[in-house]
Amino acid sequence: MNNSVNHNIKEEIIESALTRTYNYKEYRDLIDELASKGQTTGAEQTDSLIDYTQLNSKRMKRWDKTFKLPVSAKKRIEKWGEPVLWLVLTESWCGDAAPSIPVMNKIAETSNKIDFKILLRDQNPELMNLFRTNGTLSIPKLIMLDEQRLEVLNSWGPRPTKATKMVEVYKKENGALTPEFKQDLQLWYNKDKGQNILDDLMELLTLK
Repeated sequence: MNNSVNHNIKEEIIESALTRTYNYKEYRDLIDELASKGQTTGAEQTDSLIDYTQLNSKRMKRWDKTFKLPVSAKKRIEKWGEPVLWLVLTESWCGDAAPSIPVMNKIAETSNKIDFKILLRDQNPELMNLFRTNGTLSIPKLIMLDEQRLEVLNSWGPRPTKATKMVEVYKKENGALTPEFKQDLQLWYNKDKGQNILDDLMELLTLK
């Protein structure tokens, strides 16, 4: 398959996915509603996924209130001049999304050049398959596109660089992530206060 055909198929997948997006408020409202009803996104309605959705509803509410962009970051973001679309694939139960998506939203709110949209992974398998991480369907996954041409400019996720290293080391030593490690990772996110996420995302907005 040549590059032009590949590009056309990718563009068709992206255009189709754009019909299923949420803005940030819609997504937050969805999570809060599901949490209140004891439900989660996706077909799999297990107790653990429902518990994580309820936890994330509280976590995201806290991140919305506490995360503040530094003045230096605001100035850089305000200078960004090219209209881009940030599409993020996630699910309500995703622990790494709880701190990351509020930071994405704060950045997007600062610039009228960043259009921020959220997609549910399991409703968009074709798009998710284009942006696997080491062969996995890991989320959250942020895709940065030229807003006019829908050309993929960059991507990020599922975790900030320091958290990624922590996960790699733990998996190497223990084989799989335990509930205890996941709790420790959330404590790290809280202690880091979104700085590593912000630093990574600012790399996407490389100023000319």
